[in-house]
Amino acid sequence: MNEKSQYEDKQENIRNLKTPQIEVFANIYADKEYTVYLEIPEFTAVCPRTGLPDFGTIFIEYVPYKVCLELKSLKEYFMFYRDIGIFHENVVNKALDDLINAANPRLMKLTAEYNVRGGIKTKVERTYRAG
Repeated sequence: MNEKSQYEDKQENIRNLKTPQIEVFANIYADKEYTVYLEIPEFTAVCPRTGLPDFGTIFIEYVPYKVCLELKSLKEYFMFYRDIGIFHENVVNKALDDLINAANPRLMKLTAEYNVRGGIKTKVERTYRAG
């Protein structure tokens, strides 16, 4: 019989998880449409089933509107997940929700590519377009 990890039954609280604030700065080129590409190659979280670390790369692609993401706070935001037990799909959805709330972009796509674990490579992607 498999024992449950200390994180497994906590996924229903992910939407309300208190994460570090993502800071922004004024986009002085808000009248222009351009794309920013960010890559976070050392992302780590905890597998909620096994309690073992999950390693991957986070890719963010966004078209800013009135503000841009401040990178130091973004780094601290993603470092927060290092001790959080969270499914891959929940990382992408929670992080994108938080990024949208912080920056209100014209468009944003977040992709998480996880390292191979047990012979399976996971890639999760979600795209947001302002209405």
